[in-house]
Amino acid sequence: MRIIHTSDWHLGQNFYGKSRAQEHQLFMQWLLEQIQLHDVDALIIAGDIFDTGTPPSYARCLYNQFIVDIQTTGCKLIVLGGNHDSVATLGESKQLLECLNATVIPGALDDVSEHIVVVNDKQQNPCAIVCALPYLRPRDLVLSQSGESSTDKQRKLGNEIASLYEQCFSEAQRINKQQPQALPIIATGHLTTVGASTSESVRDIYIGSLDAFNATLFPDADYIALGHIHRPQKIAKTEHIRYSGSPIPLSFDELSGEKSVFLAEFNQASLADVKAIEVPRFQAMASLKGSLADIEQALTEFECKLSDAESMTPQKTTWLSIEVAQQDFLSDLQTRIADITEPLAVEVLQLKRARSQRQQQIEQLDNETLSELSVDDVFARRLAQEDFSEPEQQARLSRVKSQFKQVVAQVEERSTNLDSDANLDTNTSRDTNANLDTGASKVSKADLGEDKA
Repeated sequence: MRIIHTSDWHLGQNFYGKSRAQEHQLFMQWLLEQIQLHDVDALIIAGDIFDTGTPPSYARCLYNQFIVDIQTTGCKLIVLGGNHDSVATLGESKQLLECLNATVIPGALDDVSEHIVVVNDKQQNPCAIVCALPYLRPRDLVLSQSGESSTDKQRKLGNEIASLYEQCFSEAQRINKQQPQALPIIATGHLTTVGASTSESVRDIYIGSLDAFNATLFPDADYIALGHIHRPQKIAKTEHIRYSGSPIPLSFDELSGEKSVFLAEFNQASLADVKAIEVPRFQAMASLKGSLADIEQALTEFECKLSDAESMTPQKTTWLSIEVAQQDFLSDLQTRIADITEPLAVEVLQLKRARSQRQQQIEQLDNETLSELSVDDVFARRLAQEDFSEPEQQARLSRVKSQFKQVVAQVEERSTNLDSDANLDTNTSRDTNANLDTGASKVSKADLGEDKA
């Protein structure tokens, strides 16, 4: 008995203004080929089939067409709702899809037995039992009570999730005892577990209530197919608890690793083997980091655009994320990058400055207050947030420091003059004040002139 475990398709994702429709379509065609090649009995999509609760029409068309196409393989389809999915949107066609050998569990159901799916092989004999649990929304499991601490809420939600898994597993074991021979029990989930490695496109789903679910609280299932984390990985150093990851990169920081689906094979009631099948990259993407000189050098590796006469077939364009480490030419950075990339078969979707060093410095100084710092200290802290490592930047730094000293001197001189005038007004006679008022008037006019200048 074989299953393919995948998740986090995010159909309909808008990626910096770009559609992923073609990538998803090519992935689905590839996946159908893998299902036939490996004679797969069940395909499990562990949540986030769509990117939003109101997916665009083309995303729904892709989803519906895939359900039609998978019928030719005889493979059972199990779709679990994720935190990006709408329970109503997924649930609206649930009964219809049951007629197409597809089971959809959009959210937590009232009856635990409804989460149990018996999978039949192509000869219609039972070959596995699935505890099909989707993303579990806190409101479906617990009620908030006044006076509860954050720790109490986390503990209560974690216990309720663990309890639901145990109830489903107990029901699966009960059904298993009724079978002629023992079947493997597979559990699913869409959540963050302790120790999972995330990416920037992963959204926190239990904000303020549960940071991560402890993997030791999962039931003793033969395989646990998880979704929500976009990087494929094992959990708690086990072979049977895994995140499949997303089939396509959903953010530029996911380019460092391979994308895959997991092929799990069972020998009667036990897990025999789990193999990662690498998903081809259907859209060229790259992330470049460094100074402008480094980036310009890296861009020489990309192909130049072909003219219509030179190109017999459409040329593939690479999507780029560029992170510039230096701070100069900020005002015309976008123009400079556009000039550099214009002759190349690339498209810059993300352009940003490196901020990690500055952020670290800011965090180190979080406990300081203005009352503890001098004017020079404050300015030094601000300069520390910039990068003046290159010769051109050093010259700029000298100019900025010189201008700052001039401004401080002017402010201090003006402050001294104002204090002096106030003291004289208090300690001198009316006659003397009259004489001083004439001079003060001239100084005031001069100051106003400076301000206007």
